[in-house]
Amino acid sequence: MMNLIIQTHNVELTDWLRQYVEKKIGRLEKYLPDIDEIRVELREEPTRSASDRQVAQVTVRSRRTILRAEERSGDMFASIDAVSDKLERRIRRYKGKRARNHKRAIAEANIMEESMSPVAELLMEEEESDGGIVKTKRFEVYPMDPIEAAEQMEMLGHDFFVFLNADEGQINVLYRRRTGDYGLLQPVIA
Repeated sequence: MMNLIIQTHNVELTDWLRQYVEKKIGRLEKYLPDIDEIRVELREEPTRSASDRQVAQVTVRSRRTILRAEERSGDMFASIDAVSDKLERRIRRYKGKRARNHKRAIAEANIMEESMSPVAELLMEEEESDGGIVKTKRFEVYPMDPIEAAEQMEMLGHDFFVFLNADEGQINVLYRRRTGDYGLLQPVIA
């Protein structure tokens, strides 16, 4: 059962807007049936350009992945349409990569899909300070290989990803290099 959470900032959540979000975003469930939660944030931001003020950001959490997308336009309904379309494309790409990687993994190492671990659910804590560390994120890490970590990083749209390397049994950091390829940090205790 999918849990749909709608949050607004500087936007009135009318019944019509709520129904529109439920219709457009709710259809993602047919593409990714194991969705646990979808968090939709609708906000109006004061920008110079009126065509970028209406922002729709959606975070989809399922058992295996977290997907996030954001779109801006001059109309909230257009932003919702665009973010919904973007997430549909990402889900199709994610499912295609998973299928290709699964076939490759079976051929190379005879690994079953059920042995792949779920993605960490982020638990965030924000702290105020006068300088130094201003935000702390705590999260659970699950074993995965670097290829799966790269997929998760792409789905989140981040430039780095912290994970437990299943091959090494250690915490690693995968990051995007300026050239567009990836780097892997494997800490060694000195």
